[in-house]
Amino acid sequence: MSRPEPDTAAVDAALARRMIEIRRHLHRNPELSNAERETQAYLKHALEEVGLGPVRPVAGFGLAVDIVGTAGPSNRKVVIRADIDALPIKEMSGEPFTSEKPGVMHACGHDAHAAMGYAAAVLLDRRRQSFSGTVRLIFQPAEEAEPLGGRRVVAEGLLDDVDAAIGIHVDPYTPTGRIAVGAGPYTLACDIFDIVVTGNSAHAARPSDGIDAIAVACTMVTELQKIVAREIDPYDPLVISVTGIEGGGAYNVIAAEARLKGTIRSGHEETRQKAWRRLLQILEGVAAAHGATVTVDLQRGEPPVVNAPEMVEIVRQAGRAIVGADNVLSAPGWTAADDFAFYSEKCPSVYFRLGIRNEQAGAIYPLHHPQFRIDEAALPQGAAVLCATAETFLKTME
Repeated sequence: MSRPEPDTAAVDAALARRMIEIRRHLHRNPELSNAERETQAYLKHALEEVGLGPVRPVAGFGLAVDIVGTAGPSNRKVVIRADIDALPIKEMSGEPFTSEKPGVMHACGHDAHAAMGYAAAVLLDRRRQSFSGTVRLIFQPAEEAEPLGGRRVVAEGLLDDVDAAIGIHVDPYTPTGRIAVGAGPYTLACDIFDIVVTGNSAHAARPSDGIDAIAVACTMVTELQKIVAREIDPYDPLVISVTGIEGGGAYNVIAAEARLKGTIRSGHEETRQKAWRRLLQILEGVAAAHGATVTVDLQRGEPPVVNAPEMVEIVRQAGRAIVGADNVLSAPGWTAADDFAFYSEKCPSVYFRLGIRNEQAGAIYPLHHPQFRIDEAALPQGAAVLCATAETFLKTME
């Protein structure tokens, strides 16, 4: 397949520079979920300085702005969502605009999403005369951590009058400038669990005098993997990951308590319920077998993102016009989760991926990696596809 040579004429050089400037500012000044105060203020100013408004706060530290087409009367509305929060990761990317906040990094590309959302808003504002209806830009906080911003967007009624929603995510596995999309489930549901194992302390020289909470916890980790490996159809997506274990203190003391945490990711509600049920049964059984006790806090997170076939076709149509037919890929979904799923529960939606992989630019690392980089050359293309998708949807539904 040839290297993409997209038509990005709609994103002129000045807008491209401003978009990159916004992305780099946000990258240098990342903020964690539900704490995006400075990000909110910066984006509000950026939108208002080009005449967009009214820009209103939503979902805590998010923003929304409506762009109303003037081609004719229409009650149709479509949302473009751009998430804005960062992750608790120490940056090691080596970028000249690296994070100035220790331990906080835009390692998932939300800085790029926000910048593309800004550019799409500017493009749509310039093109008001070419479409009827309304495009609502939502700069959403708290995609990465509870309480999730997507859930709050729905609770605040921001999608009650909306006919469709569009989401984008940078993709480090797809070459720069290509887009990937597919119909049906496109991300997995994600739930989190916290486990406390309680045993009895003892001297490390006499472990038989106690109940080793760490040993019990290690057995639990091993047994939980058998849910996926031995109880679930291989074609039914389920991922159970224990991502943290903590316990003990002194070298010579058997730990009386150990803590585990992790995630359950699933593609279907029936599988999700089975995973919860079996997790609890296994944890309680392992604890009982070793004379320990266990408590479990299981929090239900976002459902799967489900792409509506008619919205997928609109993205493909827009993508062909922007990046060319050879660079619009039909690709399977991710095992990652995204709270855009709350949008897709509420209205017909599409979540597509923008390739940003470029070995020469060092953009080769996965999402949530401390060396994560983005090939910024892809961003004008992403903004143009967002704009074209929204316009095409409104025109298709006229």
